[in-house]
Amino acid sequence: MFPAEEPAPRYHLRSLLLIASASFLLAGCAGYQSYEAGSASPIAATTGQNPSSAPNDAPTRNSAVTAQLQQVYQRYQGTPYRYGGTTPAGFDCSGFIVTAYREGLNRNVPRTTEMMLNEGQFVRRDQLREGDIVFFRIGGKEQHAGIYLGDDRFIHSASSVGVTESSLGNAYWQQRYSQARRFL
Repeated sequence: MFPAEEPAPRYHLRSLLLIASASFLLAGCAGYQSYEAGSASPIAATTGQNPSSAPNDAPTRNSAVTAQLQQVYQRYQGTPYRYGGTTPAGFDCSGFIVTAYREGLNRNVPRTTEMMLNEGQFVRRDQLREGDIVFFRIGGKEQHAGIYLGDDRFIHSASSVGVTESSLGNAYWQQRYSQARRFL
């Protein structure tokens, strides 16, 4: 006779469900490399510049919206990426957008990329304006976003380098661009 197997304890099943749920939630704005394979530096790939040759301040833009967003960007540039982060200790992509809109434009936007995608006005890529929120498909779903500044540039909190400025023309972002929404 073989001894009867006892059923798995309930707490074990709950733990597995909790771990699985947390894994799905953490996939949000994280889990990607924001630089191209073979690039010497994630900063070089996201900004299109060598870290040693990057200017201390971005070029001046004409838009008042861009100027306000640039001030916020300069305040938080380099702030580390932190999943769920909404403070200067660390931002995720949507946390940075919420902060930039609130501090720079005195506007409120939804907290998560999913909520942002459900609100705002859809904008075609060829009609982007300063302040539009641009979305990128990472891992099969739209889970990363940034704020368009004009001149093919956007600011965002990237998991690899934190708060940074990047180019929509960069091969990595160009391949993953999915849509934009306007909240202004």
